[in-house]
Amino acid sequence: MTSFKRLLTSAAAIAVALPAFAADPDLVVFDWAGWENEALMATYTAKHGQMPTYAFFADDDEAFQKLASGFKADVAHPCSQMVSKYREAGLIEPWDTSRIPEFANIEARMLDSAIFKDDAGVWYLPTDYAYTAVAYNTTDVPAEDVASLAVFHNPKYAGRISLPDNTDDVFALALLATGVSDWTNITDAQFDAAAAWLRTAHANVRVYWSDPSELAQLMATGEVQVAWSWNDAIAIMRSEGFNVGFQRQAAEGASTWFCGLINMKDAPGSEDKLYDFVNAFLDQGSSRVLLSDFGYAHANTAGMASISAEELVAADVDPITTTLLTQTPIDHAQRDRMVEEFEKIKAGF
Repeated sequence: MTSFKRLLTSAAAIAVALPAFAADPDLVVFDWAGWENEALMATYTAKHGQMPTYAFFADDDEAFQKLASGFKADVAHPCSQMVSKYREAGLIEPWDTSRIPEFANIEARMLDSAIFKDDAGVWYLPTDYAYTAVAYNTTDVPAEDVASLAVFHNPKYAGRISLPDNTDDVFALALLATGVSDWTNITDAQFDAAAAWLRTAHANVRVYWSDPSELAQLMATGEVQVAWSWNDAIAIMRSEGFNVGFQRQAAEGASTWFCGLINMKDAPGSEDKLYDFVNAFLDQGSSRVLLSDFGYAHANTAGMASISAEELVAADVDPITTTLLTQTPIDHAQRDRMVEEFEKIKAGF
């Protein structure tokens, strides 16, 4: 079931969106809402006749807290900046890459970190990547208004703006807007400037979105005109015929990120089915599913090679020349400070 289908409202459409397979009790996947996608699990369901069991989270901090508090899953799907927290908490174990035929095709740059791969093994399997940038209603918002991230401070859009309820994305925005494109070693002055920028933007925010389908609905109804968005909300809106633009080359830049799979320690399910799940996700055929159903690119370079440059441009995952803030692992104390500050800003302090 894709994110798109949650926007459909007719009874017939809802029936189509229901899973076609009963959930497999031998494998629990902890994932982002909307990722229970049968097409992405084609080789798994062909072998086992049903989808895995899914549990969902709305953001990376919620996922970590739940797993650290004892929730049992076999595999989870965090973004890269969270992996060090899972390692240091002793919640994950290395993958057996000999059981993953497509491991050799994972884009090398995504594994170029001792946090992800070291002498003890491979702790993280990158799977998908995309951008966070400016979504806007092309009918009502002129392109020149979104040429700069200053649009989020523009009084013209007061009460018509949405930001993600996600610490990493909002601080990526604020740092870019205040001239910082590398968040791995920011100063106190840079942090304070970003926090001040977010406080000003907060005054214009109608709602902090927590799910791409929620943002798509807000923009489709006209409640929101401008948002800081992931690719999948853009894909949802375009599939519904909504006139939406995705400005990834604002003057100050955009953010990019990647997510992947971690192997939970002391997991309750079947290890064989765990690797069947991983191999379905990394299968070359999944590249097109990620692009069509999520608007994301696949970490499998061989799978992506089968997709034309024109298709990548249409999905807004083609390479861009703007400044990019890459959401890579950062110091835990710094990220905890961001989380605390963002909660204060949302509360109006």
